[in-house]
Amino acid sequence: MASTFPASDGPAVSLRGVSKHYGALHAVDGVDLEIPRGEIFGLIGHNGAGKSTLFKMMLGLVPLTQGEIRIGGAQVGGRGFRAARRHLGYLPENVVLYDNLNGLETLRFFARLKHAPLAQCQPVLERVGLAHAGNRPVREYSKGMRQRLGFAQALLGAPQVLFLDEPTNGLDPQAIRDFYATLRGLQAQGVTVIITSHILAELQERVDRLAIMSAGKVQAVGSVQALREQTQMPLVFELQLGAEDAPAVAQALEAVTGASPETLPTGLRLRCPRAQKMAVLAALAPFGARVHDLKMLEPSLEDVFFGFAD
Repeated sequence: MASTFPASDGPAVSLRGVSKHYGALHAVDGVDLEIPRGEIFGLIGHNGAGKSTLFKMMLGLVPLTQGEIRIGGAQVGGRGFRAARRHLGYLPENVVLYDNLNGLETLRFFARLKHAPLAQCQPVLERVGLAHAGNRPVREYSKGMRQRLGFAQALLGAPQVLFLDEPTNGLDPQAIRDFYATLRGLQAQGVTVIITSHILAELQERVDRLAIMSAGKVQAVGSVQALREQTQMPLVFELQLGAEDAPAVAQALEAVTGASPETLPTGLRLRCPRAQKMAVLAALAPFGARVHDLKMLEPSLEDVFFGFAD
Protein backbone atom coordinates (compact mmCIF):
# COMPACT_ATOMS: atom_id res chain seq x y z
CA MET A 1 0.00 0.00 0.00
CA ALA A 2 2.91 2.34 0.61
CA SER A 3 3.58 2.56 -3.12
CA THR A 4 0.28 4.41 -3.72
CA PHE A 5 0.93 7.09 -1.12
CA PRO A 6 1.28 10.42 -2.98
CA ALA A 7 4.80 10.55 -4.39
CA SER A 8 6.55 13.81 -3.64
CA ASP A 9 9.93 15.17 -2.70
CA GLY A 10 8.18 17.57 -0.34
CA PRO A 11 7.45 17.15 3.37
CA ALA A 12 5.20 14.43 4.76
CA VAL A 13 3.12 17.09 6.50
CA SER A 14 2.84 20.78 5.72
CA LEU A 15 0.72 23.38 7.53
CA ARG A 16 0.32 26.97 6.39
CA GLY A 17 -1.53 29.53 8.48
CA VAL A 18 -3.71 26.86 10.10
CA SER A 19 -6.36 28.09 12.55
CA LYS A 20 -9.40 26.67 14.27
CA HIS A 21 -11.75 29.05 16.03
CA TYR A 22 -14.73 28.17 18.20
CA GLY A 23 -16.33 31.57 18.49
CA ALA A 24 -13.95 33.73 20.49
CA LEU A 25 -11.80 30.71 21.40
CA HIS A 26 -8.80 30.30 19.11
CA ALA A 27 -7.97 26.64 19.76
CA VAL A 28 -5.33 26.72 17.01
CA ASP A 29 -4.08 30.10 15.87
CA GLY A 30 -1.96 30.56 12.74
CA VAL A 31 0.24 27.46 12.85
CA ASP A 32 2.98 27.01 10.22
CA LEU A 33 4.81 23.70 10.33
CA GLU A 34 6.70 21.30 8.07
CA ILE A 35 7.55 17.72 8.98
CA PRO A 36 9.91 15.85 6.63
CA ARG A 37 9.25 12.28 5.61
CA GLY A 38 10.77 9.69 7.91
CA GLU A 39 11.00 11.97 10.96
CA ILE A 40 9.85 11.21 14.49
CA PHE A 41 8.31 14.52 15.49
CA GLY A 42 7.06 15.45 18.95
CA LEU A 43 4.24 17.87 19.72
CA ILE A 44 4.10 19.07 23.32
CA GLY A 45 2.14 21.63 25.28
CA HIS A 46 -0.11 22.24 28.28
CA ASN A 47 -3.62 20.78 28.31
CA GLY A 48 -5.68 23.03 26.04
CA ALA A 49 -2.64 24.17 24.04
CA GLY A 50 -4.25 22.95 20.81
CA LYS A 51 -2.38 19.68 20.20
CA SER A 52 -5.38 17.37 19.89
CA THR A 53 -7.28 19.87 17.75
CA LEU A 54 -4.28 20.13 15.44
CA PHE A 55 -4.12 16.33 15.21
CA LYS A 56 -7.79 16.12 14.26
CA MET A 57 -7.42 18.80 11.61
CA MET A 58 -4.45 16.99 10.08
CA LEU A 59 -6.55 13.83 9.94
CA GLY A 60 -9.46 15.65 8.33
CA LEU A 61 -11.73 15.01 11.32
CA VAL A 62 -12.18 18.70 12.18
CA PRO A 63 -12.54 21.38 9.48
CA LEU A 64 -10.11 24.30 9.39
CA THR A 65 -11.28 27.83 10.04
CA GLN A 66 -8.48 29.02 7.78
CA GLY A 67 -5.17 27.89 6.33
CA GLU A 68 -4.06 24.79 4.46
CA ILE A 69 -2.79 21.36 5.47
CA ARG A 70 -1.13 18.93 3.07
CA ILE A 71 -0.32 15.31 3.89
CA GLY A 72 2.04 13.68 1.42
CA GLY A 73 1.30 16.53 -0.96
CA ALA A 74 -2.48 15.96 -0.84
CA GLN A 75 -4.56 18.82 0.55
CA VAL A 76 -6.62 17.82 3.57
CA GLY A 77 -10.25 18.02 2.50
CA GLY A 78 -9.27 18.11 -1.17
CA ARG A 79 -9.95 15.60 -3.93
CA GLY A 80 -6.77 13.62 -3.37
CA PHE A 81 -7.06 13.35 0.39
CA ARG A 82 -9.46 10.42 0.45
CA ALA A 83 -6.80 8.20 -1.10
CA ALA A 84 -4.00 9.68 1.02
CA ARG A 85 -5.96 9.11 4.23
CA ARG A 86 -5.81 5.34 3.71
CA HIS A 87 -2.09 5.64 4.44
CA LEU A 88 -2.50 7.38 7.78
CA GLY A 89 -2.57 5.67 11.17
CA TYR A 90 -4.12 7.26 14.25
CA LEU A 91 -4.02 6.30 17.90
CA PRO A 92 -6.29 8.65 19.90
CA GLU A 93 -5.55 9.55 23.50
CA ASN A 94 -8.53 7.57 24.76
CA VAL A 95 -8.82 4.26 22.95
CA VAL A 96 -12.41 2.98 22.66
CA LEU A 97 -12.69 -0.73 21.91
CA TYR A 98 -15.50 -3.29 21.82
CA ASP A 99 -15.32 -5.38 24.98
CA ASN A 100 -17.15 -8.38 23.52
CA LEU A 101 -14.73 -8.82 20.61
CA ASN A 102 -11.42 -10.53 21.11
CA GLY A 103 -8.13 -8.94 20.07
CA LEU A 104 -7.95 -10.56 16.64
CA GLU A 105 -11.61 -9.78 15.89
CA THR A 106 -10.98 -6.17 16.87
CA LEU A 107 -8.15 -5.85 14.39
CA ARG A 108 -10.22 -7.50 11.66
CA PHE A 109 -12.99 -4.99 12.32
CA PHE A 110 -10.59 -2.06 11.93
CA ALA A 111 -8.93 -3.68 8.91
CA ARG A 112 -12.27 -3.75 7.10
CA LEU A 113 -12.86 -0.09 7.96
CA LYS A 114 -9.43 0.83 6.59
CA HIS A 115 -9.65 -1.53 3.58
CA ALA A 116 -6.48 -3.20 4.85
CA PRO A 117 -5.75 -6.89 4.14
CA LEU A 118 -7.14 -9.15 6.87
CA ALA A 119 -3.93 -11.15 6.59
CA GLN A 120 -2.11 -8.26 8.32
CA CYS A 121 -4.04 -8.69 11.57
CA GLN A 122 -2.17 -11.63 13.12
CA PRO A 123 1.32 -10.28 12.29
CA VAL A 124 0.42 -6.85 13.67
CA LEU A 125 -0.91 -8.47 16.84
CA GLU A 126 2.43 -10.24 17.20
CA ARG A 127 4.31 -7.01 16.53
CA VAL A 128 2.75 -5.31 19.56
CA GLY A 129 3.23 -8.34 21.82
CA LEU A 130 -0.40 -9.50 21.98
CA ALA A 131 -0.21 -12.76 20.01
CA HIS A 132 -0.84 -14.69 23.24
CA ALA A 133 -4.07 -12.74 23.88
CA GLY A 134 -5.52 -12.64 20.40
CA ASN A 135 -8.41 -14.94 21.29
CA ARG A 136 -9.21 -13.33 24.64
CA PRO A 137 -12.14 -10.89 24.93
CA VAL A 138 -11.00 -7.29 25.12
CA ARG A 139 -12.95 -6.90 28.37
CA GLU A 140 -10.27 -9.05 30.00
CA TYR A 141 -7.43 -6.81 28.74
CA SER A 142 -5.47 -4.61 31.12
CA LYS A 143 -5.12 -0.90 30.37
CA GLY A 144 -1.68 -1.49 28.89
CA MET A 145 -2.96 -4.31 26.68
CA ARG A 146 -5.79 -2.10 25.42
CA GLN A 147 -3.24 0.57 24.60
CA ARG A 148 -1.13 -1.91 22.64
CA LEU A 149 -4.22 -3.09 20.77
CA GLY A 150 -5.00 0.53 19.93
CA PHE A 151 -1.46 0.91 18.59
CA ALA A 152 -1.95 -2.26 16.55
CA GLN A 153 -5.01 -0.87 14.79
CA ALA A 154 -3.04 2.27 13.93
CA LEU A 155 -0.44 0.07 12.20
CA LEU A 156 -2.96 -1.65 9.93
CA GLY A 157 -2.65 -0.77 6.26
CA ALA A 158 1.10 -0.03 6.44
CA PRO A 159 0.58 3.69 7.17
CA GLN A 160 3.13 6.18 5.89
CA VAL A 161 2.24 8.80 8.52
CA LEU A 162 1.39 7.83 12.10
CA PHE A 163 -0.42 10.19 14.49
CA LEU A 164 0.01 8.99 18.08
CA ASP A 165 -1.74 10.90 20.87
CA GLU A 166 -0.36 9.97 24.33
CA PRO A 167 0.49 6.48 23.03
CA THR A 168 2.26 5.12 26.12
CA ASN A 169 -0.63 5.61 28.57
CA GLY A 170 -0.78 2.53 30.78
CA LEU A 171 2.36 0.90 29.40
CA ASP A 172 5.01 -0.51 31.73
CA PRO A 173 8.69 0.43 31.22
CA GLN A 174 9.48 -2.63 29.07
CA ALA A 175 6.42 -2.03 26.89
CA ILE A 176 7.45 1.62 26.45
CA ARG A 177 10.93 0.54 25.35
CA ASP A 178 9.41 -1.96 22.90
CA PHE A 179 7.02 0.68 21.59
CA TYR A 180 9.81 3.12 20.75
CA ALA A 181 11.88 0.32 19.22
CA THR A 182 8.92 -0.35 16.92
CA LEU A 183 8.79 3.35 16.00
CA ARG A 184 12.49 3.33 15.11
CA GLY A 185 11.92 0.31 12.92
CA LEU A 186 9.06 2.08 11.16
CA GLN A 187 11.18 5.20 10.75
CA ALA A 188 13.87 3.10 9.05
CA GLN A 189 11.19 2.14 6.51
CA GLY A 190 10.43 5.80 5.80
CA VAL A 191 7.36 6.17 8.01
CA THR A 192 6.74 9.62 9.51
CA VAL A 193 5.65 9.64 13.17
CA ILE A 194 3.96 12.54 14.95
CA ILE A 195 3.62 11.95 18.66
CA THR A 196 2.31 13.82 21.68
CA SER A 197 3.11 12.98 25.27
CA HIS A 198 2.94 14.67 28.66
CA ILE A 199 5.89 12.53 29.78
CA LEU A 200 8.58 14.87 28.52
CA ALA A 201 11.50 12.83 29.83
CA GLU A 202 10.24 9.97 27.67
CA LEU A 203 10.37 12.07 24.51
CA GLN A 204 13.65 13.82 25.23
CA GLU A 205 15.97 11.26 23.64
CA ARG A 206 13.45 9.72 21.26
CA VAL A 207 12.29 12.43 18.88
CA ASP A 208 14.26 14.01 16.06
CA ARG A 209 12.54 17.38 16.47
CA LEU A 210 9.58 18.75 18.34
CA ALA A 211 7.24 21.71 18.47
CA ILE A 212 6.16 23.45 21.67
CA MET A 213 2.57 24.71 21.59
CA SER A 214 0.94 27.23 23.88
CA ALA A 215 -2.39 29.03 23.53
CA GLY A 216 -2.94 27.57 20.07
CA LYS A 217 0.37 28.78 18.68
CA VAL A 218 3.68 27.05 17.97
CA GLN A 219 6.18 28.79 20.23
CA ALA A 220 9.30 26.98 19.03
CA VAL A 221 10.39 24.14 16.71
CA GLY A 222 13.67 22.24 16.64
CA SER A 223 15.71 19.42 18.08
CA VAL A 224 15.96 19.22 21.85
CA GLN A 225 19.53 20.54 21.67
CA ALA A 226 18.57 23.42 19.37
CA LEU A 227 15.76 24.43 21.72
CA ARG A 228 18.14 24.28 24.69
CA GLU A 229 20.40 26.73 22.91
CA GLN A 230 17.49 29.03 22.04
CA THR A 231 16.39 29.30 25.66
CA GLN A 232 19.94 30.19 26.75
CA MET A 233 19.39 28.24 29.96
CA PRO A 234 22.50 27.74 32.09
CA LEU A 235 24.59 24.60 32.19
CA VAL A 236 25.20 23.04 35.58
CA PHE A 237 28.61 21.65 36.51
CA GLU A 238 28.86 19.37 39.53
CA LEU A 239 32.40 18.74 40.69
CA GLN A 240 33.52 16.08 43.14
CA LEU A 241 36.72 17.06 44.93
CA GLY A 242 38.29 17.18 48.34
CA ALA A 243 37.38 19.92 50.80
CA GLU A 244 41.00 21.14 50.83
CA ASP A 245 40.86 21.83 47.06
CA ALA A 246 37.40 23.41 46.94
CA PRO A 247 38.44 27.03 47.72
CA ALA A 248 41.10 27.14 44.98
CA VAL A 249 38.81 25.56 42.40
CA ALA A 250 35.97 27.90 43.34
CA GLN A 251 38.26 30.89 42.94
CA ALA A 252 39.41 29.72 39.51
CA LEU A 253 35.83 29.18 38.34
CA GLU A 254 34.63 32.52 39.62
CA ALA A 255 37.52 34.23 37.81
CA VAL A 256 36.34 32.95 34.40
CA THR A 257 32.56 33.03 34.90
CA GLY A 258 31.93 35.81 37.41
CA ALA A 259 29.68 33.39 39.33
CA SER A 260 30.33 31.94 42.76
CA PRO A 261 30.02 28.13 42.88
CA GLU A 262 27.72 26.57 45.45
CA THR A 263 29.45 24.43 48.06
CA LEU A 264 28.24 20.83 48.31
CA PRO A 265 29.20 18.11 50.80
CA THR A 266 31.07 16.38 47.98
CA GLY A 267 32.45 19.41 46.17
CA LEU A 268 31.02 22.30 44.13
CA ARG A 269 28.09 23.12 41.86
CA LEU A 270 28.35 25.89 39.27
CA ARG A 271 25.67 27.36 37.00
CA CYS A 272 27.01 29.22 34.00
CA PRO A 273 25.97 30.32 30.51
CA ARG A 274 26.50 27.77 27.74
CA ALA A 275 29.01 30.12 26.09
CA GLN A 276 31.33 29.70 29.08
CA LYS A 277 31.48 25.90 28.91
CA MET A 278 34.95 25.64 27.36
CA ALA A 279 36.33 28.35 29.65
CA VAL A 280 35.16 26.35 32.67
CA LEU A 281 36.81 23.19 31.38
CA ALA A 282 40.02 25.09 30.69
CA ALA A 283 39.98 26.53 34.23
CA LEU A 284 39.63 23.02 35.67
CA ALA A 285 42.43 21.48 33.59
CA PRO A 286 45.32 22.64 35.84
CA PHE A 287 43.75 20.82 38.81
CA GLY A 288 44.01 17.48 37.04
CA ALA A 289 43.25 14.46 39.22
CA ARG A 290 42.38 16.70 42.18
CA VAL A 291 38.96 16.94 40.52
CA HIS A 292 37.72 13.41 41.21
CA ASP A 293 34.64 13.57 39.02
CA LEU A 294 32.74 16.06 36.88
CA LYS A 295 29.14 16.08 35.67
CA MET A 296 27.83 18.57 33.14
CA LEU A 297 24.04 18.71 33.24
CA GLU A 298 22.09 20.04 30.27
CA PRO A 299 18.62 21.58 30.79
CA SER A 300 16.00 18.84 30.54
CA LEU A 301 13.20 18.95 27.99
CA GLU A 302 10.91 19.87 30.88
CA ASP A 303 13.12 22.90 31.65
CA VAL A 304 13.08 23.87 27.99
CA PHE A 305 9.30 23.43 27.77
CA PHE A 306 8.63 25.75 30.68
CA GLY A 307 11.14 28.20 29.30
CA PHE A 308 9.02 28.59 26.15
CA ALA A 309 5.51 27.83 27.37
CA ASP A 310 5.34 29.99 30.51
